[in-house]
Amino acid sequence: MGSIDKYIFRTTLASFALVLISLTGVIWITQALRGIDLMTSQGQTIITFLGITSLVIPALILIIAPIALMIAISHTLNKLATDSEIIVMNAAGFSPFRLFRPFFFATCVVAAMVAFIGSYLAPDGMRRIKQWDAEITADVLTNILQPGRFAQLDQNLTIRIRERLPGGVLGGIFVDDRRDPKERVTIIADHGTVLKTDSGSFLVLEDGNLERFEAGKRDPALVAFGRYAFDMSKFSNQGRDVTLGIRERYLWELLSPSPDDPVYQQLPGQFRAELHDRFMAPIYPFAFAALTFAFLGAPRTTRQSRNFSIGGSIFAVFGLRMAGFACSVMAVKSPMAAVVQYLMLAVAIGAGMWIILGSVVVEPPAALMEAINKSNARLARLFGRPVTA
Repeated sequence: MGSIDKYIFRTTLASFALVLISLTGVIWITQALRGIDLMTSQGQTIITFLGITSLVIPALILIIAPIALMIAISHTLNKLATDSEIIVMNAAGFSPFRLFRPFFFATCVVAAMVAFIGSYLAPDGMRRIKQWDAEITADVLTNILQPGRFAQLDQNLTIRIRERLPGGVLGGIFVDDRRDPKERVTIIADHGTVLKTDSGSFLVLEDGNLERFEAGKRDPALVAFGRYAFDMSKFSNQGRDVTLGIRERYLWELLSPSPDDPVYQQLPGQFRAELHDRFMAPIYPFAFAALTFAFLGAPRTTRQSRNFSIGGSIFAVFGLRMAGFACSVMAVKSPMAAVVQYLMLAVAIGAGMWIILGSVVVEPPAALMEAINKSNARLARLFGRPVTA
């Protein structure tokens, strides 16, 4: 790459990174707020909260990256046009196709990133979310027990907690165990925590009293303890048996699913639609780049308006993406919908490259521009101030 190519390449990728981080951050915050109950109702730490919610970021990038690339290319081309650099490069012998080369290299970088995220990183993050969520919510102590309520875990076992403290500590624990017909055990502890080991799960109680009523005896036995482990293995599930959904599958698992997979047997159409979505995800950046450059890459003077070109590129890109989403939904039941989506992408890239290779300047029809100018003139007379065309 020459110095001009490197300059455009760096500017495009820098703009892409800034837009991608900004959009992903805003959308991630809206998604993360849905999981705020991890800290409030389930007593999890902020580290756990941030860890779980951040795993969804690769899936967000998979959707946002092509749009961020379109915005970055638009910004770079607008910057070059504002500084009259496109005019100068065109006068120096740079054709639109030659100018498109650094944008193509930047698109290849984005497409490679999207391909990696779609095939491995996004599904890996989604399955980690599912596994982590199962480990948190499967245990009865973090799922059923609510502060201030008596929870009957078994026919003759009742547990109550006063509050949830930071770090997963349970405050004010009351246990009434009558499962053994020969005795009744009542435990009151100041606080406790959940301990998970290979042998099971235990509610470790600290600073409390244990009162044991044995059948046939008049007086109960009262024991003060500093630390006592109450076995909760019967009511705990470590979350090891997690059924993976379609979005949690890696690309190679979608390519060759096991015939005995119950999810595949039940939803073969969704497997097919998801597989085509993964294949098409790296193609969208090329389609967006070609369409954006086709509308904005032609040399124009600073006197020529670029509003139509900007609006046209936005309409074309978002129209293509919305049609792609519709085809993805229909591909679950109809395999032809995926073929239509491939054809749309091929037509979009082909039309964009035809405009670029032919040095075609995309402009609105003269009749439309005349109508707009007349409308501006009427508005100028109506509001009593000049309106430029």
